[in-house]
Amino acid sequence: MLSSRRGAPTIGGGDEEDPTSTADASSASAEEPKTHPPATLTACLASYSRSLLSRSTIPPSFSSHCLAISLFVAFLFSLLALSLLLRFTRPVPCIPPYDPLARSVHFTRRLEGLASDFGSLGVPWCRSKQGRSVDWTPADLIKALEEFVPIYETRPIQNNMYGMGFDHSFGLWFMARWLKPDLMIESGAFKGHSTWVLRQARPEVKIISLSPRHPEKYLKKGPAYVDPNCTYFAGKTFVDFGSVEWRKVLMQHGVKDFSKVLVFFDDHQNELKRLKQALKAGFRHLIFEDNYDTGTGDHYSLRQICDQSYVRGGGHSCFRDGDEARIRSKRKKFWDKALEIDELCGKEEAWWGVRGYMRDDFNHSNKAISYAEHFQNSRFVESVLNVYWELPPVAGPSLTHQTRYDPARATDPIVEDGRYALFQRLGLGKLDSSVFNGYTQMVYVEISP
Repeated sequence: MLSSRRGAPTIGGGDEEDPTSTADASSASAEEPKTHPPATLTACLASYSRSLLSRSTIPPSFSSHCLAISLFVAFLFSLLALSLLLRFTRPVPCIPPYDPLARSVHFTRRLEGLASDFGSLGVPWCRSKQGRSVDWTPADLIKALEEFVPIYETRPIQNNMYGMGFDHSFGLWFMARWLKPDLMIESGAFKGHSTWVLRQARPEVKIISLSPRHPEKYLKKGPAYVDPNCTYFAGKTFVDFGSVEWRKVLMQHGVKDFSKVLVFFDDHQNELKRLKQALKAGFRHLIFEDNYDTGTGDHYSLRQICDQSYVRGGGHSCFRDGDEARIRSKRKKFWDKALEIDELCGKEEAWWGVRGYMRDDFNHSNKAISYAEHFQNSRFVESVLNVYWELPPVAGPSLTHQTRYDPARATDPIVEDGRYALFQRLGLGKLDSSVFNGYTQMVYVEISP
């Protein structure tokens, strides 16, 4: 980032011109050899004018007019030289370091919307009660990537269309392995890919899977995964997460401490609803797979809830001729999930949720909410959050060739654009580019009353 600090210009300091020396200087410059040119064009014209005036016999008033014309021409030449200097000299921009919109205005003017510029349109980050963060570091993520790539290549469902891609598969595996839960619960299994990922992270730990359709049903049409050490509430035995008697179920699995359980949601339900249900049951560690950005997705997400004007990186302007509208219009040409301002804003400039609506249940439920209600939802979420952490994209788009999510609404990737050697060393270059197109801001939260 370029510094906003600029060096103070040096103010020239020297003796003032001695009025008594002006005439002597004029005489001296008139007697200078012609082979020694004056220092500047202005000085040259002035010297020439004085020479003419000293030899001229015409009236002084006419000579004064000639001198004025000469000085005016010199002034025009000075302006021309200055304009050429400004035209061909690249100025150093002064960009506010903590103003994402100002940064985006600068970069998109220069690159016409092509720049990745991660986070330039803001990344609304839910605020936790005490400002805590996760224990792992970017170095931990890079080290884990190298270990996970060969594991991912052995996945039973090679083409997991409509399911998790590489980014979220890695995130789930990494967090489950780091947190070391005694029991793992998933709500929403689809073909069983997420169950398989959890199993790779914790080979000996029991899994409870809730899904309206049992993964074994997909085996009739193609690859799927059914885990032998998993308790399924699926198909005919399906029970929704909010209706399970969790204390009884956990006792049956020999688990008494709810803080030792990891709950993974990939069920496309209102995340505020799921957060309240998990909090009531006593769970503390949650992962939401589809943490959709404002204006997108089929359910109300934590990212949408925390997209507030008082949060750094949050809030939006629906002004059609504003900077945000212009930037979004340009980025829409390059990123599939980028939104133009008319797609973001609904009636009466309602931008929160999805155009002022709180979606739920794969968008089968679509309830209008006021901004006041949306604001209160964010205050509630903040009151129970101990930790909020969004998984970064695995790598920049110049490496993965993804065109789906807009980097302007995402955090910096684990492997940044330009680090081609690292990308290859980690084994990421061997993967098909299609596996990098499923990033939707997976988030881990730790909660407590």
